[in-house]
Amino acid sequence: MNIHNFTDAEAVATAVADVVIRTVHQAVRARGICHVALAGGTTPRQCYIRLRQADLPWQALHIWFGDERCLPVGNDQRNDTMADDAWLRHVPIPLANIHRIAAESGAEQAARAYSEALTGITIDLALLGMGEDGHTASLFPHHPAIHATEAAVAVHHAPKPPADRVSMSLATLNAARQRLVMATGRSKQSIWERITREHLPHLPVCQLHQPAWYIAIP
Repeated sequence: MNIHNFTDAEAVATAVADVVIRTVHQAVRARGICHVALAGGTTPRQCYIRLRQADLPWQALHIWFGDERCLPVGNDQRNDTMADDAWLRHVPIPLANIHRIAAESGAEQAARAYSEALTGITIDLALLGMGEDGHTASLFPHHPAIHATEAAVAVHHAPKPPADRVSMSLATLNAARQRLVMATGRSKQSIWERITREHLPHLPVCQLHQPAWYIAIP
């Protein structure tokens, strides 16, 4: 496992922001464009705040979302609302470069539309979190969405509210050039200890292909 340990969530956020900056510059130099998929959560938010001051080639940066909750546009529980407030509305990135999941239209319709939008796209860096149950994005243990072959999948009956969501599939996440999982806080201690000492292939986060782990767990 590729594990990077830090003293606290602030240090994780700073380190991940550095990874984002480095990845964007490398991808733009190599291919003229960079696709980054964002995660929700407290630690990612701190990372995004740090990226407000980054000197990035904004015209070449495209933002995607690893998952979204089926809530109205602007709802403060949506991942794109958090990303806007923390980062995106503070920088000169073209609005056309921000590829939102239209989860307000319903999980099925939004998943189909996002799958179409992702056609031909390879994510350069997928930022991800880990739940206390080992879920990542909106892919939960033992949920049928884990097995989806489409680029994006509708998630119904999620064990955490809201019950309806849209998520990039494992296939899409594992096709990314890099996957980075952030996990911080005492609430993640139990699942992290199990992951590091046991083989837990049923956990979605353990089905990610060679992720880099950025960890601050007491």
